[in-house]
Formats: sequence, structure tokens, C-alpha cells
Amino acid sequence: MARPVFICAGVRTPFGRYGGVLAGIRTDDLAALPLSALMKRHPTVDWGALDEVILGCANQSGEDNRDVARMALLLAGLPVEVPGVTVNRLCASGLEAIGQAARAIRLGDAELIMAGGVEGMSRSPYVLGKAASPLSRDQKIEDTTLGWRFVNPKMKAQYGAESNTETAENLARELGIVRLDQDAYALRSQLRTESSLTLLQEEILPVEVKAGREVRTVAQDEHPRPGTTLEQLANLKPLLGPNTTITAGNASGINDGACALLLASEAAVRQYRLEPIARLGGMASAGVPPRTMGVGPVPAIRKLLAREGLSLSSFDHIEINEAFAAQVLACLRELGLPDDAPQVNPHGGAIALGHPLGASGARLCLHAALNLQRGGANHALVSLCVGVGQGLAITLEKA
Repeated sequence: MARPVFICAGVRTPFGRYGGVLAGIRTDDLAALPLSALMKRHPTVDWGALDEVILGCANQSGEDNRDVARMALLLAGLPVEVPGVTVNRLCASGLEAIGQAARAIRLGDAELIMAGGVEGMSRSPYVLGKAASPLSRDQKIEDTTLGWRFVNPKMKAQYGAESNTETAENLARELGIVRLDQDAYALRSQLRTESSLTLLQEEILPVEVKAGREVRTVAQDEHPRPGTTLEQLANLKPLLGPNTTITAGNASGINDGACALLLASEAAVRQYRLEPIARLGGMASAGVPPRTMGVGPVPAIRKLLAREGLSLSSFDHIEINEAFAAQVLACLRELGLPDDAPQVNPHGGAIALGHPLGASGARLCLHAALNLQRGGANHALVSLCVGVGQGLAITLEKA
């Protein structure tokens, strides 16, 4: 029989803008911050008995190389005997880490795991591949911040190699999602975030950063833009040129951040006197064409609901990561939900808060769990689209 799995705690750093307040922190140090905070907040736990640290990370080309989960747990002060593994499902890496941790506990392979994710997009390096042949001059520097690099020509010929922005534009064009509807959705994200700052603050770990010779404390997300208006959004130029619809205002940001959750079995909850905040259900993934990757949550959600014998109406809190307004609207419409569904991203999303790739899925799961704990909902569904054409979804219920 499958064992119950509980989320017992979680915390995240503030999310910083690209080149912003967190840009001076190494990515492995950034990943260590929420791990260290969870240790300090739970002194009753024997941290030497921690079965695993699983972190999602999409880049893994810079300071997040060489298994950033292992490096982060050592930097956080966990015992050297605790193992760590890094997983990569691009934008959904943080949620993938949580799902893998839950699976291990559910099957009896673990009792206590820290899971989450990190991305330091400001610090993503440029990389140079080796020459294809002796004395070759065809080497190319690739920017690892976001999207494709070292593209396989066969992959490009078969499936294309559109940027994430282009995939959102594909959805907007093919499904008739007009610019006005995208901007209206983006404005709702900003307004919902602005009205939920007190709730969001509960999940944030203040971070000390150096500012010249001084040290300042960063305790709030840097990306939200209070006071945003529909007129301001309408005045932004499309990123892909005339007659296109995706703008910096109706897309998520490029950001820095880290998040970690503590998952436990029923036995570990009792042994370490933990207080569950939510119970994890199942997880499902699905593939879609890479050129329309943003609609990935739809088949993932449908697969998961069919597996668990549930319907979409079973959930009073739904998180669909806001990579782009066009992408979320595509998902909502395919799922038969209105554009302004109150139960979907009720406190805003990545358009306002930002999207540090490896950390976003963990943030969404943490936020949904805390909302369940405070009585804001009874059942939650969390989902993200994934580059190269995938979707991932997971369910939670009140503990």
C-alpha cells in the first residue's frame, strides 16, 4: 500500500530581477539558503538521518554545475553523509524534484527528504563548444541564460527550434488569443500579486546581500510592478516585431531565486514532531509538440485527473505557471475555464513574481500548500509547461 507523504515546511528566497539584488550571490550559495533555513527552523530533526536532498535546476552550466544539490547541502551545513541529486525538467524542475521525493517516500525508499529548486539566471555563463575539427573556426559562443543552445540539426529539422517566446506566439496565433486578452491577464497577475503581498511574505526568507561596503537585507520579491495599468501594457512593443503579441509585460521575467520544502512520511512526522501543512497526491507528465510547449499542462492535468479519478471541479486552488499570458490562456481555454477563473493563480503568478526556472515549480507547490494550511482551499493542483514540449502536474490536499 502506498504511504502518505506530507509537506511539513518550506521557504524560498525573494525572487530577484535579472542583474538585480540577488545577482551577486553564487547559484550554489543561493540554493543553500533555504536548506539552511529549514535546518534552523526544525531543531528537533536529526539532519544526519535526512535521506536525500533533491533540487531542480535547468541550467547547470555555471556555478550550478557538478550536482548543485550536493554542493548546496554541504554549503548549508548538512552532514557529509547526506546525499544530494539534481534533476532537470527545465521550467518544471523544482516540481519534478518534489514529485520524485514524494515517490521515494510513498514507496518506502525514504522517510525524510528536502526538495526544491534553484536558478541564478543573472549568473548563467556564456559557453564555448569545442571545435568540430582540427583548426576549425566555426566555434560559437552560446548564452545559457534561457532556451536552446548547441541545437541538433536533426532536432531542428524535425521539430523546429523556436524560442520560448516564439512558442507562445504560435499558440496566440493558432488559438486566436489576442493581445488585449493577454494584457488583461497580465494586469490581473500584477493586481492579484499586489493584493496578496502579506500572504506571499509568509513564504519568503530574508536574504542578506552585499551592497558595496554595506550589507542590506532583501525581504521582498523584486520583480512585481505595483501600479501597472492596461495602458502601460498596451504601449509595450512586441518582442518579435510588428503584428505579434508577446511583450515583456505579458511574459514572465528572467530571475534569480531558490526554494526548498521538507517532505516526510507519517513515521518521520511522529518521530521529529513535525506539523504537516499539506498532503501530496500524485504526479503526471505529458508531451506536446515543442513549437507549442506552453499548452503542456493540459494533457498532464488530464492524465493525472484520470489516474486519480478526479475532475477539475475537485480543486479550489489551481496554479498554472505563467510563462506567458498567451500560454496560460491557452491552457485555461482548453480546460474549459474562464480567462479570469478566481481559483487559478489567485495570488498572481510568474508574470508578476518572476520565473527563476528551476525554483518556480517548488514555489508554486509551497504557495499552494500554505494556502491549504491557512484554510484558503481544500484541494490544490499545480502545473507547469516545459520547454521542448512537456507539461507536469501534481495534486495536494489539506493535511
